[in-house]
Amino acid sequence: MQKKPKSIKTRKSVAKRFKITGTGKIVRNRPGKRHLMASKNAKRRRKLRTPALVDKTDYARVMENLPFSH
Repeated sequence: MQKKPKSIKTRKSVAKRFKITGTGKIVRNRPGKRHLMASKNAKRRRKLRTPALVDKTDYARVMENLPFSH
C-alpha cells in the first residue's frame, strides 16, 4: 500500500497576524497597543494605528508558514 503525501497546512496563527500585499510585501500590526494607552501620548498612539512592513530578515520565516499566499 502506498503512503499518502503529507498535506501542507497554513499556520492559522500566522495567517491571522500577517497580510500579504498585492506587490508581495508582508504587513503586520505594531506592538504595544493592548493596554496602558492613557500614559502614551497622542502622537505615539496615532503611530501605533498604522501597520508596518515585516523586515526582510523575517520575510522567509513568515512565508514558510503561509504556503498558499504566494
